[in-house]
Amino acid sequence: MKIKAVVQNDTASVKVLVNHPMETGRAKDQNGAVIAAHYITEMTATFKGETVFHAELGPGVSKDPYISFQFSGARVGDTVKIDWIDNKGGSESMESAFAAM
Repeated sequence: MKIKAVVQNDTASVKVLVNHPMETGRAKDQNGAVIAAHYITEMTATFKGETVFHAELGPGVSKDPYISFQFSGARVGDTVKIDWIDNKGGSESMESAFAAM
């Protein structure tokens, strides 16, 4: 996962790129066998212990999803934490400090 977190005035901007296959469960491999579904189901961002972004994703989201959101109240040096989980129990968590824009 890659996170870019910047702040300008009172507005925080967060961009997240997740490396994930996001398989729908309907595609077939080169031998004709169905590729099992494997996709992110939830993504959450927390800032100072409070949720500032939450999304429920599914098989309709493309491979390596890019998510962007904004919120108020962050300052340079504060951190945002991003967590996601997928339908197979996989997960990832990462923190990133805000930089000046």
